[in-house]
Amino acid sequence: MSSRRHSLIRLGAGAAWLATPALALAAQRQSLADPLRLAADDALIDSGLAPLLQRSFGQDTGVAVELLHGPATVVLGALERGEHDAALTNAPEVELGLEKQGLIHDRRAIVGSQFVLVGPAALAKPLSAGRDVALALSRLAQAQAPFMSRPDGSGTHLAEQVAWRAAATAPGGEWYLRAEAGKPLLAQARERQACAIVERGVWAAQGGGKGMAVLSEGDPRLAVDVHVMRTFRAERQHPAGKLFVGWISGPKGRHAMASLRGYLAPRA
Repeated sequence: MSSRRHSLIRLGAGAAWLATPALALAAQRQSLADPLRLAADDALIDSGLAPLLQRSFGQDTGVAVELLHGPATVVLGALERGEHDAALTNAPEVELGLEKQGLIHDRRAIVGSQFVLVGPAALAKPLSAGRDVALALSRLAQAQAPFMSRPDGSGTHLAEQVAWRAAATAPGGEWYLRAEAGKPLLAQARERQACAIVERGVWAAQGGGKGMAVLSEGDPRLAVDVHVMRTFRAERQHPAGKLFVGWISGPKGRHAMASLRGYLAPRA
């Protein structure tokens, strides 16, 4: 897990929208000493989605939320062990495996997202693959254009692996660059004028600049739903966990997420 980044929200807004105000009050009280531990994939931090939900949920319910982050697979492993109360991740295959084993609870799709290939705008015409990210990557590899990857088990890295498999290409060599941990992938790709696969929400929040552009988007193989879920571990059954899942998948959560660019209604 990367170094902790957290903030506590202790706003005393009412919870009249909840069907169980007694549970809401218990969650508020417990959260002051033991905040709800919400972990999210790094891309969902960089896009602003997770911080927005942390802030909006706190304002609506008065529940204190500690926001943590890391690659999706690391976050899910910690959730399964009971180290977090709830999580937001964009790695459906990993999530589904845990759900089938009964190792996570209340998994629900909250928004639809898409991974896109970005890079120097000058490459748009040479790659010219439209929605076909496999064709774009194949041409990119043939040209040995710089491509930046961060093999950390994040949802972004998993999507990149899907794309390279679709391209029937094993990337490697001097043109295939490894990003540093702890620094946003898109920022590093921009600095090195390299291509990268990033989440659409991250591009909407941080994209553009220095001649960067979307080179391929809309490939259905890179469409993904972001899910919320809770740990199944009894020792981490924070009363606010269930409230958060209900809030985020209800009208209040949907309204909050509608204000953020780069996300759509979930496909599920």
